[in-house]
Amino acid sequence: MIGYGDRARTQCEVVRLFRETHPDLPPLNQGTISKIEVQYREMGHVRKVPIAVVDDDTKLNLLLALEENPITPARQLARDSNRNHKTVLKILKYEKKRPYKMQAVQELLEDDPDRRELRNTHLEVKQSNPSLRKSTRH
Repeated sequence: MIGYGDRARTQCEVVRLFRETHPDLPPLNQGTISKIEVQYREMGHVRKVPIAVVDDDTKLNLLLALEENPITPARQLARDSNRNHKTVLKILKYEKKRPYKMQAVQELLEDDPDRRELRNTHLEVKQSNPSLRKSTRH
């Protein structure tokens, strides 16, 4: 932990020093010091970062746009709503929503007998074994 002055201090020492220096303020605990240290290491400062204020109409419009077209990228949603991309991502994360990502997959063609055979084998095994029918993936 980086303390003030020329000396590096542990978190416990910082808590004790703060209590001695500022007895009139509410005491800090080691968890608070830990959070401050992490923020300082990540951002280089401990100022509060302003949180984007977004009204309910904007949130609703973003969620409706995502419902209408679930494959719309977050950047496109941001452009359409004249919002910052990170703000849109925070809103989607808070609402536990994500745009779908399109993935290219290879289609099985008639001239792919080996793959078709493997697929059919997997299907037969799944049908014959009831415990394999339920997918463990979520």
